[in-house]
Amino acid sequence: MSAPTITPVLVRLKLSLLRNGLRQSSGRRAAYVASMVFTLLFAALQLIGLIALRDNTHAASVVVLLVAVLALGWAVMPLFFPGGDETLDPTRLVMLPLRPRPLVRALLAASLVGIGPLFTLCLLAGSVIAVAHGAMAYVVGVVGVVLALLVCVALARAVAAVNIRLLTSRKGRDLAVLSGLVIAIGAQIVNFGAQRLGSSGLGELDPAAEVLRWLPPASAIGAADSASDGAYGVALLQLALAAGALAALIAVWSRHLTRLMTEPDGSTLQAATETAVRESTGLGRLLPAGRTGPVMERSLRYIWRDPKTKMAWVTSLAIGLIVPVFNAFQGTGTIYFACFAAGMLGILMYNQYGQDTSAFWMVAMTISSTRDAYVELRARALALLVITLPYATLVTVLTAALLDDWPRLPEALGLSFALLGAMLATGAWTSARFPYSIPQEGYKNVAPGQAGLAWISVFGGMVAAALLCAPFIALTIWLNVSANGDDWTWLLLPVGAAYGAGMTALGLRLAAPQTAARLPEILTAVSKG
Repeated sequence: MSAPTITPVLVRLKLSLLRNGLRQSSGRRAAYVASMVFTLLFAALQLIGLIALRDNTHAASVVVLLVAVLALGWAVMPLFFPGGDETLDPTRLVMLPLRPRPLVRALLAASLVGIGPLFTLCLLAGSVIAVAHGAMAYVVGVVGVVLALLVCVALARAVAAVNIRLLTSRKGRDLAVLSGLVIAIGAQIVNFGAQRLGSSGLGELDPAAEVLRWLPPASAIGAADSASDGAYGVALLQLALAAGALAALIAVWSRHLTRLMTEPDGSTLQAATETAVRESTGLGRLLPAGRTGPVMERSLRYIWRDPKTKMAWVTSLAIGLIVPVFNAFQGTGTIYFACFAAGMLGILMYNQYGQDTSAFWMVAMTISSTRDAYVELRARALALLVITLPYATLVTVLTAALLDDWPRLPEALGLSFALLGAMLATGAWTSARFPYSIPQEGYKNVAPGQAGLAWISVFGGMVAAALLCAPFIALTIWLNVSANGDDWTWLLLPVGAAYGAGMTALGLRLAAPQTAARLPEILTAVSKG
């Protein structure tokens, strides 16, 4: 008598996880329904666009690249969002008496349940419709859609299985920090590519498509195009490549699944060479004495060790560099775009106490006067300036070099320094007046019920910073339009630096008494997450 299959059980388990998750709260249910509607609407629009692409000379190149990008998304999804699907973690099934091979089949079937697979299926079906001509091409296309979908799902599962020990460890969650960098870079690359295609046409995609049409899972969709041209042997070979890739991914997945279910977790074992006490890095010896030094060191260590803080810094550093540099490469930017570096890093001054979460009570115990609050805020601002000032200067100089606009370097630097000072000032004040908690788990940056505080703190502070910079901006414009103003624009660098320093000092002075007076309210607000 054969053993009963576990595939229906795991499929029902996946459906139960989805259903029970929606029962937790009406807010979560509304968010899921809204995301489903948005995803399906976007998939429908993509499907219509792909169908409209039919009979276009370069349709095959477009769909092959689309499927390749889709597969890349499936590959990186487990790395950046390991908590997005509870069934991605096979270690939850370790204690069950299950064999790896039937478990792989069952997990593969359960993986086909969800919005992601449905979205992928719509795009793959539209891709086949765009390139298939003739009954045989559609037959090949149906097989290709099934293979491409299974390859995408198996790829995500294999990546998750290979890296699950890392992804489920506390230190491994830092890998999600890269998501901000990848998204920022990817958005600019897509923007740059769209502009190139707009000026040169879809023919620019043909060389890359000729290579990708032989790489799974894009080869499965390329097979439909080959069958449309009557190249049935080529189509069969492309389908075989996709089937071979699926078999290889399942083999890798099965092997690592076996290892996960039979070997002990060495990630929790202390290495023999690890010592109980770590040596000091010597960072404290380079910082000022008194309270300022330890506070700066704590802030800098948060940047390196705390996942949420690190994610915010990586994203800000990436966008601050990408926006001016990419625009300079395209010849459409100005040196003033370099202010993005100061602006993105200046945002990190907002909600200073919320970054500490519930640990802020230890800081609150050391603040007994306005002077203590002022020194605390000043040290945090200095820690931010240690990175921000050289970075903003470097980005501005690099942008000036790419644009060959050296005469405007002093005024661009002055404007960056003025903007940074204004954002430090408003950030210090809003940190005291509108603190909010940042949840440590998951990917939310605001605790439930505090979204309004976050909007007031960040966006209200940014508007206030822009208003504070208005006098310096007016001075810059006046010198640029006046008859002999070019001879004096170099003064904008020291004036901007002094203006920014003055704004920072004023903001810290105004924020210190607010912090000292509102310590209980701040502690309550930042501890909600």
